[in-house]
Amino acid sequence: MSFDLQPILTGHLIYLRPLQENDFESLYTVASDDLIWEQHPQKDRHQKNIFQKYFQSAIQSKGALLIQDVKTNEVIGSSRYYELDSNGEYVFIGYTFLARKYWGGVFNHELKKLMINHAFKHVSEVRFHVGEKNLRSQKAMEKIGAELLEKIFDPIKYPDLDVRFIYSVKNKKASR
Repeated sequence: MSFDLQPILTGHLIYLRPLQENDFESLYTVASDDLIWEQHPQKDRHQKNIFQKYFQSAIQSKGALLIQDVKTNEVIGSSRYYELDSNGEYVFIGYTFLARKYWGGVFNHELKKLMINHAFKHVSEVRFHVGEKNLRSQKAMEKIGAELLEKIFDPIKYPDLDVRFIYSVKNKKASR
């Protein structure tokens, strides 16, 4: 069974579905909050023209998901699967952002749980890139039990980013 990078996933709090072109305005409403990006290497992503490039990249990735609040149907953010290992051993989850009122707990935890559980049907490990200065995301990684794998600086592969950490969650049930 091939890995569906744009599944529909439903939890108690959130609903994830493939990101579509017509989601731009509703997602930009969330992304236009400059405080969402204050610890991110690309701090100006709240500007519409910058966000437009991010959004187009998300659409082209064929792994981006829109996140909605189950109770209100409100668009609250986005995340994506990317860099599926050619041997099918791991996939990255990232490019995640949530509206500030959904920060700090159960919504992000459920998001990661849904995405990781889906990934573990296909791979034995899920990885995350986290910016060195993004303390919020580093704490989120600790909360889900992710382990720090390595610190990277690769200006050729990632010219718009500074030092990043790679975190890993391994499927303890995997018999690979």
